[in-house]
Amino acid sequence: FSEEQAREIAVALERSGHRFLWSLRRASPNIRKAPPGEFSNLEEILPEGFIDRTEEKGKVIGWAPQVAVLAKPAIGGFVSHGGWNSTLESLWFGVPTAIWPLYAEQKFNAFEMVEELGLAVEIKKHWRGDLLLGRTEMEMEIVTAEEIERAIKSLLEQDSDVRNRVEEMSKKCHVALMDGGSW
Repeated sequence: FSEEQAREIAVALERSGHRFLWSLRRASPNIRKAPPGEFSNLEEILPEGFIDRTEEKGKVIGWAPQVAVLAKPAIGGFVSHGGWNSTLESLWFGVPTAIWPLYAEQKFNAFEMVEELGLAVEIKKHWRGDLLLGRTEMEMEIVTAEEIERAIKSLLEQDSDVRNRVEEMSKKCHVALMDGGSW
């Protein structure tokens, strides 16, 4: 993400009041040609005092082993770009997702998960095609802290319809891999 977008995410995480593990990477100048990079100093891009104020409830890291994190029972939700692997992994482990599609198949996956199946909440619909319009990740519209916070709070409601549907789908995923579970 851009530095401006990272600050909006930080504000949303802090205001949400929920515990978090945030894998924060620097946006690639050209998302189609290079992977994201690391920030050299998080304190330079995050709101002043953010790391100190959130040290009891959150951790910001550069990279995380996604499958290992999703497998932890304490994980209550997952903010994802909606890539196919991330989508399958979150369903397998029964972790509800707030989807924030950026490009490629992520927009189709997000539409299916949010609109068709009700297995995720949206952060913001980006099916309008920033990248198709020739914008780089750094030029994409900034999603506000309010939009992000709303999605986080919706995602983490204990008795939400999305959470219940994801738990049911996770059970179906496991049954499908048993002997005779899928034809």
